[in-house]
Amino acid sequence: MYVPTAVRDQLIYWAHTSPSSGHPGIGRTVRCLTGKYWWPTLGKDVRVYVSSCSVCAQCKAPRHLPRGKLNPLPVPQRPWSHLSVDFLTDLPPSQGNTTILVVMDRFSKSCRLLALPGLPTALQTAEALFNHVFRHHGVPEDIVSDRGPQFTSRVWKAFMEHLGVSISLTSGFHPESNGQVERVNQDVGRFLRSYCQDRPGEWAAFVPWAEMAQNSRRHSSTNLSPFQVVLGYQPVLAQWHGSQTEAPAVDNWFKRAEETWEAAHG
Repeated sequence: MYVPTAVRDQLIYWAHTSPSSGHPGIGRTVRCLTGKYWWPTLGKDVRVYVSSCSVCAQCKAPRHLPRGKLNPLPVPQRPWSHLSVDFLTDLPPSQGNTTILVVMDRFSKSCRLLALPGLPTALQTAEALFNHVFRHHGVPEDIVSDRGPQFTSRVWKAFMEHLGVSISLTSGFHPESNGQVERVNQDVGRFLRSYCQDRPGEWAAFVPWAEMAQNSRRHSSTNLSPFQVVLGYQPVLAQWHGSQTEAPAVDNWFKRAEETWEAAHG
């Protein structure tokens, strides 16, 4: 669809700042738009907008080249057969939670984000994976993790052995061998800072938005979004609507979400 000049800036603003997209970089914002829209200077206009985004400048995480040579992990042949897991910790209390368990499918680049009340034990970690990931996608073949106590304990090894899941641990000298989930950690942390920087105690309410944003973005290695790889289609990105409904609780939910969104871009 051709986009006239008068509405291009607003369209870029929506594609870049909507909580369902989550302040992606230049390339991802361009890919978000080019699936449905076109104008001659789209790439240039997006570059100018994203480069001048104050929220991205404040919240994006620095990235460094990996150190040394790493042994590549096996290439999965189907979705949710090979997972990477990690924790985002030391978050401010929000709805009783201070930790996020990040689970990533190495085939589709899909992620699941599970808010937890604290750093879990090995058994609690295994149960969370079974209850929130395995029951939806099946038991995987392999799980990559760091050498945290949850993943080196006898309980974790015994649980996964009984399920027939192999365990791969990153080297203490090369934690970046689990780099895919580390990248998700950075993106999720940036997303939460972008939308909750003035009200950090509300981050738990935005975890579903962060997960949706991650799974909606086209990935450079597949040229598809995780949703497209797993589901076969791209869900429509949600937008805020100012119209009132007949349900006050619904109006209040969207009002709070919109206020937080606007505060992040005020």
